[in-house]
Amino acid sequence: MNITTETTGSEGAPSVAEPSDQVGENSSGVAVLDRAFAILNAFGPTDDQLTLSELSRRTGLYKSTTLRLLGALEHGGFIRKLNDGQYGVGHQPLRLAALYQRSFQVGPVIEPLLQELSRDLGETASFYVRQGDRRLVLYRVEPTRSVRVSIRVGEEFPIDRGASGKVLLAFTETLDTRWSEVRDALWAASYGERDPETASASVPVFDAMGEVVGALTLSGPKERFGTPTMINAAVAALLDSAKRATVALGGKGGRYDAAIAGCKR
Repeated sequence: MNITTETTGSEGAPSVAEPSDQVGENSSGVAVLDRAFAILNAFGPTDDQLTLSELSRRTGLYKSTTLRLLGALEHGGFIRKLNDGQYGVGHQPLRLAALYQRSFQVGPVIEPLLQELSRDLGETASFYVRQGDRRLVLYRVEPTRSVRVSIRVGEEFPIDRGASGKVLLAFTETLDTRWSEVRDALWAASYGERDPETASASVPVFDAMGEVVGALTLSGPKERFGTPTMINAAVAALLDSAKRATVALGGKGGRYDAAIAGCKR
């Protein structure tokens, strides 16, 4: 692999401020809402529960203010008080997240990006999703050139072969160490694994919950597309497109920044 990449770590805990109850520069102008949101945002990806003291420390709010807001959030279902006196996230954020996700359709986000990728790179652009031990072509755009990789929407392939299969396995089987390099790099390449005459590159797209939605992929004849220069260009374009797709679907685009920066070195 000719692209140097850096591992993107998980989102850390929010920065800690001295308790003051003051509203920061990113204020909405409604102090009580900003403080309530600060409490909800204090929970990181690995935080099942937090104490009152820790919530106060992370938000920079006085304990008395934090306790009062926790009571209101608990009443609304956004926070739940646990038997040991600690606090966890309530059911309402999950309900709202489900509504938010359903409000998006992947097609309107993905298809314009596929058209752009195919036009700019001159190769077949596709979007794969996992179906058990298979990968399914959900969307695809083919270039106008006569020699190209031709695949059909709805076509299925084995998931253990090909760049998109590696990406889907890496981010659906996150404990499998075989895919650690793919998870770290945020991309995978294939040189004739499924079809001996085809090369491909693929990157993941994530949703608002940080779950992989599918694999954004470029593929072409190996003799033309399988050169280091073409694969590098394809990976750079795919990462940029995947970041835009992830942001449009409510996800965190920042997880791509290290990989994108690596492409430019």
